[in-house]
Amino acid sequence: MRTLISTAFISLDGVVESPGGEPGYRNAGWTYKDVEFLPEAFEIKGREQKEATAMLMGRVSYEAFSPLWPDMEDFPDYKVMPKYVVSTTLTDDDLVSNWGETTILRSLDEVAALKETEGGPIIIHGSATLNQGLSDAGLIDRYHLLVFPLLLGAGKRLFSVTDKDTQKLKLVEHEAYANGLQKNVFDVVR
Repeated sequence: MRTLISTAFISLDGVVESPGGEPGYRNAGWTYKDVEFLPEAFEIKGREQKEATAMLMGRVSYEAFSPLWPDMEDFPDYKVMPKYVVSTTLTDDDLVSNWGETTILRSLDEVAALKETEGGPIIIHGSATLNQGLSDAGLIDRYHLLVFPLLLGAGKRLFSVTDKDTQKLKLVEHEAYANGLQKNVFDVVR
């Protein structure tokens, strides 16, 4: 069974929307506009590329990343690894041709089936709505969170507000940095 890892830049109040400056959100770019950059705080991002064997994302994140990430020097390992996009509306004609093998999944059941296949970890980038659904369905195994010392108020959040049973997490790695960022890696306790 494959491990499903959710990775996120997240504000202290749980917002994950537009960390890199995507348009349409009043606080867009909050990861680089409001907090000093310290390279050591982002070490986990390079490690994720080396450890992951596939990437999963929702349609909105795919549409934001696919025009940019294939040509970015920061993401060479992601260019060649298999990608999976969960969408009920995308078609194969909507997929970019310069970002490696991409498969469209139509449901969380298909994500659950993907987890049952052979292979290494699958990393989820962005994809707030998808993350909420996967979490509520009990499909996420680990969280890699870079917590920014910001309260952003409104915005898409990583976790849903669904009324559900308590989900325990086990902190397996953590570090605090001089700029106020915190790295928190949690395993989901089953």
